[in-house]
This record gives sequence, C-alpha cells and structure tokens, in this order.
Amino acid sequence: MASAIGDLHRSDFEPAPGNGEERQAFVQMNPNRTQIREPPPPHELNGFLTSEDALFQTLHMGAAEVDEDKWMLVVDGIVERPYAITLQQLRQLPSKTLTSFHECYGSPLLPPKKALSRIGNVRWTGVPLHSLIAAAKPHPQASFVWSEGLDRGKFGPVEADRYQKDLPMDKALSAEVLVAYQMNSQPLGRNRGGPVRLVVPGWFGTNSTKWLSRLSVQDRRAPGPFTTTLYNERHPADDPECESRPVWKVQPNSIIVAPTPETNIHGPEVLVEGWAWCCDSKGIGGVGVSVDEGQQWVMAEIGNREDFSWQRFRARLQLSPGSHVVLARARSPSGRSQPMGEGRNHVHRVPIVVR
Repeated sequence: MASAIGDLHRSDFEPAPGNGEERQAFVQMNPNRTQIREPPPPHELNGFLTSEDALFQTLHMGAAEVDEDKWMLVVDGIVERPYAITLQQLRQLPSKTLTSFHECYGSPLLPPKKALSRIGNVRWTGVPLHSLIAAAKPHPQASFVWSEGLDRGKFGPVEADRYQKDLPMDKALSAEVLVAYQMNSQPLGRNRGGPVRLVVPGWFGTNSTKWLSRLSVQDRRAPGPFTTTLYNERHPADDPECESRPVWKVQPNSIIVAPTPETNIHGPEVLVEGWAWCCDSKGIGGVGVSVDEGQQWVMAEIGNREDFSWQRFRARLQLSPGSHVVLARARSPSGRSQPMGEGRNHVHRVPIVVR
C-alpha cells in the first residue's frame, strides 16, 4: 500500500467498515432541496480561471453538511484490501493539481435541446483516484468504480438515500481523475461538495460526485437512480430508435466572450474571441466563425490547452456596416462538430452592429 499511496503505511488505515459507518459524517441537508445557480452571461466569462462566485452551481438534492472529524472515505468492493481513510490522512498523501473545464449537462428531466452555457474552468487539487484504487488491489474482473455521496433527498420524481454514480475502470484509472479537496487553491466549501469530491475531467459534472464517502470497485454498473433512471440520453437526441447511452463524455462546445451581444463596433475589422472545449485528451480540433449561418467559415487561432482546460480561440472578421449575427462552431479532433440547431451544445450566436 505504501508504494501506491505514498509514505503512509497500511497500519495507518482502518479496515473498511461494513455497516455504513462512513455515513455518520452526515449532519443535515442545507438546503434540503434542488438548487441551481446559473452562471453569468458568456461575455463575463473572459478569464482563464473561473472564480467561485462566477461558477455555476448544481445541487440535485440540496447540499450536505458534513462533520469533518467523522468524515472517512471507504474503498471496498471486489478488492483484496478494503480500507478506510480519514480526511487528515487523505491530505497527507501525494497530491496533484490540474486545470479542467467543468460543465453541467443540464436537467436529466428535460430533453437535451437547450444550450445552457453552464461552464467554467477551474483548478483542482487532490489525490489521484488510481492510487487509491490500486492500494485496495482490485480483482481482475473489476470493471467499474462506484462513487457515493453523503447527500440524500428528492430530485424531481426520484427519491434517493444517496447520490451514486459509476466510472468505467479505464476512466477511473486515468491520470486526470482526482479525489479533490481544493478548488482554485481553496478548501472545497459545502456547496462545492466539500470536504471531498470526485473530479472527472473531460466528462460532465454529474459524474463528479460531491460529498464523497465511498468508492466501491465492482464488476457491473451502479444500480442507483442517477445511473439507471437519470442521466442517460439517446444519440442523436431526436432519434427514438437509437440506443440510450450514459451521460459521460463532453461533446465539442464553445462560447463567444467578445464582442458583447448587441454592441456597436467600429469596423470593418471585428475581433471574435471565446472558449472551446471537449472530452478529447488532445483538446479541441478546430473552431470556425461565421456571420452567414455557416455558409462560409473563418478558422480561428486556438490557444494551448493546460491539462483538460478550455482553450482560447480568436478570429478576425472583415464586416460591412450593419447588423450581423456572429456564431462559433467547435469540432473535436475526430471531426465531430457542434450542431447548428437543436441540441444541448448547439452553436452560440451573438448579434452585433458594425458601424
């Protein structure tokens, strides 16, 4: 175990409790209801890192208050060495800091047709998930890692005694997935899932379980309502014959941050800037900018990617005086592009007037 998670020895950790003892850290739900805080408009998300007050907030069943002195993380399932670790012990383990875009899929109770722009870019610090899983020595048939939060209550028609999600083993063991205790160099607050949450870069925020209390290595998908009933989609979304798939990977997406909508701009040159992102480990494949609904495209310059961050794009257009609608369309390295019309990641349009 020491070789997997640093200098702490196996004797420093408790055996995994078998009676849900880790859930005794739960105090109460506050608030005890679904709560959504929308982000500011895209043109206000101009900085590379998104501050706490500018980052959207999604609380499915409310926010769990947690007694940090009682908090523990249990790692169990089909493993040779199940164990439990305290918050102090977790913070003593070798940590990693990385930057990643963080995107909300939107309500799983509604058709995925509306672009929400619930997006931000933050810096997380925590312990790589793969090291915690390796320390438990999974059995060869292990294929999923279930994660459980301390939150409980109602979300729409669903009532659950815990928030439960799962990750395929290949994603769970990838280098970027963290058991995080800091965001933007600050301890995680209650409404961010503190003291500890899962962070799954490149995948939608629903997979990053807040108020994390248990990781269970299993040979099948988790049975909770947030995997079986909610957060599944058809691809394409409007094809009723298409097989349902989990809401995991983030499709290519983008927002325009400049110019500001409805502004008067001195032409003929207009600078268009924004952010683009997708699940691909190579980053975004390209961004096109158009003022004629995609009949002609100007390819933007794309900035570098930091870890799994969003990427800056810039394009200079030569526009005649009058009203225009600027749109941006991102594509992945494999060639998959944002939809022009309906779809939760459809292109962002900004109306402007050139003088």
